[in-house]
Amino acid sequence: MANSDQKIEGTEQDVLDEQSLQDATKLSPRLIYEVIRRDGEEELERPIRSLIWSGIAAGIMISFSVLGEAIFRTYLPDAPSSYLVENLGYSLGFLLVILGRMQLFTENTITTVLPLMVAPSRRLFGDVCSLWFIVLSANVVGAFAIATVFAHTSAIPSELIPALISLSEHAVGMPAGESFMRAIPAGILIAAIVWMLPQAEDASFFVILTFTWLIAAGDFTHIVAGSVEMAFLAVRGDLGFYDAVFGFFLPVLAGNVVGGTVIFTLMAWGQVRHELGELE
Repeated sequence: MANSDQKIEGTEQDVLDEQSLQDATKLSPRLIYEVIRRDGEEELERPIRSLIWSGIAAGIMISFSVLGEAIFRTYLPDAPSSYLVENLGYSLGFLLVILGRMQLFTENTITTVLPLMVAPSRRLFGDVCSLWFIVLSANVVGAFAIATVFAHTSAIPSELIPALISLSEHAVGMPAGESFMRAIPAGILIAAIVWMLPQAEDASFFVILTFTWLIAAGDFTHIVAGSVEMAFLAVRGDLGFYDAVFGFFLPVLAGNVVGGTVIFTLMAWGQVRHELGELE
């Protein structure tokens, strides 16, 4: 009986070991690709009204990235390390938006493109372009709405206003070419967050915190968070239409798309394209 019990225990242990191995390897690159692709398909099938409201919510909530930085800048002591701590505030809005599953344009530069790369068609390309336009427009509407609240109401303490102005002027004050180049790493990092989240599980908070902090600390430019800063100056009358659109918005938009779609998504596609048949 003892030998029989030992064999049963050994068999159970083998099963547990095999399950542990499967759990450890279940999210290989091709499976991560598939998870994100299916998320993209779900987004492409969502009602337009849902996309609009989710996009507006994201544009509003991402403002807490700018507000978080402003709070740290206002109240931190003047020290060399303050810059690194200050930029932790930038992560706040991204945590709210990404963990809250709101529609953020720079996430769509990878999620909605993966279905298109698996089964390219004119109809699907049109659907992706339509979703991008809807989500980005909604994000900007949300950004302008909250920027108006910041600029023309007492919703935030007046002592934060100088820091908000300083942060916003820095964000939109770069030359267009520099804004474009600084937006490429930001696009790559946001796409990398999307790629890592299926595997991160309980560590999702720290993945988002770390890499969005890196965007701020590296002084990279993000189209939606930056739109809050652009809108804040615009509604105050400190930024003209031409400088807002051609000096900031379009260059940063292009850079984020290049980083998130052209660079990161193509790299992700390249490493799994010959394995995708195994999922069928």
